[in-house]
Amino acid sequence: MNLPNKLTVLRVILIPFFVLFLLTDLGGSNGKYYALAVFIIASLTDLLDGKIARKYNLVTNFGKFMDPLADKLLVCSAMICLVELGRLPAWIVIIIIAREFIISGFRLVASDNGVVIAAGWWGKFKTTFQMLMIILLILDLGGVFGTIEAAVTCTALLLTIISLVDYLVKNKGVLLEGDI
Repeated sequence: MNLPNKLTVLRVILIPFFVLFLLTDLGGSNGKYYALAVFIIASLTDLLDGKIARKYNLVTNFGKFMDPLADKLLVCSAMICLVELGRLPAWIVIIIIAREFIISGFRLVASDNGVVIAAGWWGKFKTTFQMLMIILLILDLGGVFGTIEAAVTCTALLLTIISLVDYLVKNKGVLLEGDI
């Protein structure tokens, strides 16, 4: 197993620790900070594995499958925890997770037709803002930061919708030509 794939597996392994620190008293009064550190480390593995895989031509089928899955598991786990903590409305999480299911299904259809669809810039912006949103909501700084949290959350939600529409419009031929 190459280094990018090991980083992807590490990201998946870190998720239960993130959840434990965020939702239990395992870390005591510093639990949210431990959870935040784990989340940031896991998020950085996402940045690193792709850069390393592309730079050293270490792209594998395992990485193509597991990297986006690991990202979805990390972000969705975090958002579900934030719903549990009352920091994020469930309807926002439902929209974001629905987008991920739609895109995953779309990629499956494309794959069955021999088409590989790379992530676009809107999707990358969406992921960046979702991760920033999660970090701010975990910190729960209050005050003026509450306004910043709300703005970043709205931006993440808007980018989620824009990236979905962009993805579907750019790749509508996959559905129109496929056997459905």
